[in-house]
This record gives sequence, C-alpha cells and structure tokens, in this order.
Amino acid sequence: MEAFQPSGSFKARGMGAACLAAKERGATRVVCASGGNAGYAVAYAGLQLGLEVTIVVPQTTPLRTKELVRSEGANLIIHGASWDDAYAHAVTLAQQTSVINIHPFDDPQVWQGHASLVHEIAEAGIKPGAIVLAVGGGGLLCGVAEGLQSIGWMDVPIVAVETEGASSFAQSIQADRLITLERITSIATTLGARTVAQQALDWTRHHPIVPWVISDRAAVDACLRFADDQRVLVEPACGAALAAGYLRSPALIDRDPVVIIVCGGVGVTRELLQKWNEQVE
Repeated sequence: MEAFQPSGSFKARGMGAACLAAKERGATRVVCASGGNAGYAVAYAGLQLGLEVTIVVPQTTPLRTKELVRSEGANLIIHGASWDDAYAHAVTLAQQTSVINIHPFDDPQVWQGHASLVHEIAEAGIKPGAIVLAVGGGGLLCGVAEGLQSIGWMDVPIVAVETEGASSFAQSIQADRLITLERITSIATTLGARTVAQQALDWTRHHPIVPWVISDRAAVDACLRFADDQRVLVEPACGAALAAGYLRSPALIDRDPVVIIVCGGVGVTRELLQKWNEQVE
C-alpha cells in the first residue's frame, strides 16, 4: 500500500534514496523534473534533509500536486507539455547552476530505493506468485526486478501494466528496442514518459516480465472500485495496476499469492476522479 507513504506514493522510496545519496556527496541543492509524484517526494525528502529543492513540472500536472510541492518549501517551475519537456529544462538548469539533477526513474540510486519494497515483502515471509506494477518510465520496474534478483527470486514474474496512449514499454518489448511515443494521449499522465529507461527493457532479457496494456476506461474503473473497496483515492496510473487484478489478467492465473503494488498518487481528488470518469465515457 504505497499510497500510504508520507509523500503519497512509492516514489518516496527511490526519491528519498537519491536525495540522501546526493546529500552524502555534499550537495546542498537538487532539481527534479516530474509529472507530480516524484517531484513531491523529492520536495518532501529535501525538506527532511535540509536541501534546497527545485521541481520542474509539465503543464498537465494537477493543481493539487503543484500546491503540495510548494507546501514542502520547494521552488516550482512549470515548463512544457509533457514530462520530457520538463526534464530537458531541468537538465539545462542543472548545467547552468551546478545543481544535482535527480532523475525520477533512470537512476541506480532510485532503483535501489524501490528495491526495498521487495525486501520488505520477503521479511514479511511472503514469496509472491507474481508482482503487478504500473510502468511509466520504468523506475519501479527496475527496482522491483533488482530486489527480486538480490534475494534469488528470479522465478517470480512481473506483470507490467500500462494504459493505451502511454504504452512505451510494451511497444519497446515488441520492437526489441526503445520506442519513443510521439505524444502521450492517456489520461494517466503520471505514466507519461514517452521513452522508458533502457534498463527497464534490458530487464526483460533477464527476468520474466509480462507487459499488459489496458484502456483508460479500465484504469479509471479500477480507481473507482478501489475507492469503494478500500476507501482510498489513487490516480489512473495506479488504477492500471489495480485493473490487472480486477480484470483477472491471464498472467495472474494460478499465481497465488499475487502482490499488487498500489503505487498511489498525490494528484487525485474526488473532483478529478469524477472528471476522469466523465472523460472516458
């Protein structure tokens, strides 16, 4: 239940680890480009560690997420139509000001932070029959795969779920090379990396990973059902992973116990969930 992390999503693990590593290297300022969740996690971690934080978000980032980032004392810059645009601006800022640029998903420190999730599952005495997660840029996937390898669970498959219009990972697997989407058309904007990390594709050659692509309708339906079942609001990006369970993905048959990572998401409100529901009608 990563939705219960202090910063509202699984990003607390990877971003926290990356911020701590930056501070240990002597950094006092960091910048991060984010669709929302990674940025808020960096802002939160930066405040705890005494770092000056700048977050660059695209125009698609919900107002609530922007407010949360500012509430942690971070500088907020809005730039571009997608995460890729925001990232290019963050790279420029880092080069001009000698600030440490924290990548939200393509960074070994981030993967190591996310790998802690698998270690906690093992410590609980549970060996999953399968792990379900949503894929945006692939940072969570890389971390989970790294964690599984580190404890010798290379036989535990990962079901990697994306929405139509944001399925850069599934298309890359099909092509056996990185595919860059022309644009993101899914409402699951926090899955909106037009190109996944190379390491995510590399893991498909060393670990059983099953891609699964669903509709925005299915993702939003899963969010609504999860709100009824668990009284917790999550973003459509998280709904993608939940949908694998609700729709009984064939990859999960005879794989008990199934672990579904509820990645969470801070950019969600009741009003936004209703708006997304109307959009996908």
